[in-house]
Amino acid sequence: MPKKSNPLQDDFRTEMAAEREALAAQLGESDTFGDKMRRLASDNKLAVFSGILIVIFILMAVFAPLLTPYDFDEMDLMARLAPPSAKHLLGTDELGRDVLTRLLYGARVSLAVGVIPTVFSMLIGVVLGMVSGYVGGMTDAVIMRLADVVLSFPSLLLAMVIMYTLGDGITSIFIALAITNWASVARVVRSETLSLRETEYVEAARSMGVKDMVIIFRHILPNCIPSLIVLFTLNVPSAILSESSLSFLGIGVQLPKSSWGLMVNMGRTYLYNAPWLSLVPSAAIMLVVLAFNFLGDGLRDVLDPHLKNS
Repeated sequence: MPKKSNPLQDDFRTEMAAEREALAAQLGESDTFGDKMRRLASDNKLAVFSGILIVIFILMAVFAPLLTPYDFDEMDLMARLAPPSAKHLLGTDELGRDVLTRLLYGARVSLAVGVIPTVFSMLIGVVLGMVSGYVGGMTDAVIMRLADVVLSFPSLLLAMVIMYTLGDGITSIFIALAITNWASVARVVRSETLSLRETEYVEAARSMGVKDMVIIFRHILPNCIPSLIVLFTLNVPSAILSESSLSFLGIGVQLPKSSWGLMVNMGRTYLYNAPWLSLVPSAAIMLVVLAFNFLGDGLRDVLDPHLKNS
């Protein structure tokens, strides 16, 4: 037999939907995601150009074997430290390897190190932040004090300690960067959760007996997504810079693999007679970091309703 509807529950659902629509209209969130992206494209050309530049770098990393005629470790000792030319567009290194080829393959490592640890750190931060803000009490105190401990250390110094403990390698870098970056995400999500759990539609759901996990993932998490998108675009360049710093210091990516930070480190010995060895990967790091930051600023302008209203 079909299940009979409960008039009281129907009234609650109607009131909850109306309250959420009113709150969205008050905060300026009634626009769809597509409307916001169109507004971004029309109002912030720099953010759009930055997004295009990021896509170009990603495509170059993915299709690196198709974009260069040289192998990653192909050496030509007769062409050591050759300057940029038609044969080698960005010159060669101390072993006669094509710098452009190593730059393309190094982009795979640098971009992966920027994205993958950021995803894991955000997953950890989102879960702990929502639990901390929604449950409160001793749980909130313990999680936030743990976050304070992590934030009390300089992120690069903490990553170096973790790297020395775990050893060299890309996996160790992933773990180190994920551990050092979750605390800031948890704090942002906690603050969002604290404000959202006091809204009327969350209180109505709680009074209807809706489970806490359903409230968290159905009513609170979707409202945190705009902030998480902005955090992601701002945390990726931070992870890229951290990996570059670790590799430059000799405790990050190790040979025979390559990353932009390692290329800068290997080229600093020849900075005076072959400056392209360090300048080329440094320029790539700068462009990608700036692109992510400009894109993050643009997304924040269109996704944050408080900035929009101000």
